[in-house]
Amino acid sequence: MNLEGKVAIVTGGARGIGLGCASELAKEGASILLADRPGSTELTEGAKTISEIGVECHTVEADAFSREGCELIVSKAIESFGGFDIVVSVPAFNRRENFLEYRPEDFESILNAALMGSFHIGQLAARHYVDSGKPGKIVFISSVLARIPNARCVAYSAAKAGLNSMMQTMAVELFEHHINVNCIEPGWIDTPGERHHYDDETMAAEGRKLPWGRLGLPEEIGKAAAYLASPGADYVTGTILPVDGGYRLKHCRDIPPENT
Repeated sequence: MNLEGKVAIVTGGARGIGLGCASELAKEGASILLADRPGSTELTEGAKTISEIGVECHTVEADAFSREGCELIVSKAIESFGGFDIVVSVPAFNRRENFLEYRPEDFESILNAALMGSFHIGQLAARHYVDSGKPGKIVFISSVLARIPNARCVAYSAAKAGLNSMMQTMAVELFEHHINVNCIEPGWIDTPGERHHYDDETMAAEGRKLPWGRLGLPEEIGKAAAYLASPGADYVTGTILPVDGGYRLKHCRDIPPENT
């Protein structure tokens, strides 16, 4: 998965899955533009983590949910590195609430973040690749909840399902330019965002219920992103790759008779 000489943009890259992706890309030799929300208190520390790996890293504060923010990210990559070869789009957020009480403004903001933000960065990246006359890689971070109807996640599931479909349409339209477009579907990953909702004891207990006996780690999503961004995945496009330790199949296990 040699990425030496490549430049990767990672949006939502200051912590959690975003930082896990940036770190694994950097370990394979890619230079990194680390993007995170305006006022991020974690961006400097995230950049330090990447720089300590031994690659060049620049940062940009920008709203990756908006067109203007994505334009700023792309222009910063061009200014800092002269161009880029890889985009890993991570940002999204979730608000858990019962469907009957779900606020329309929350539903709209979550769709805007996960779906519209992905459209903006994806289109801008693809235009850069086409204008540069070279192939490129686009990797979106989706979720197993795109296909699993978890209660209290109506907006997030809808947004991620839409992202999966949009990604495949993008992949089809970009065949002729040899631009690879793929999604990763994380399962339950141990991130700061999850720890905002659950304490350590709950996280550990829930992890033990999963087929792998634990929650996933951000770097495990990062390794999948590094693969999809690498020359080894040049023949992979329009693919949805679950990285979930069997989460989506957890209810398919045989139940011993004494437990029925």
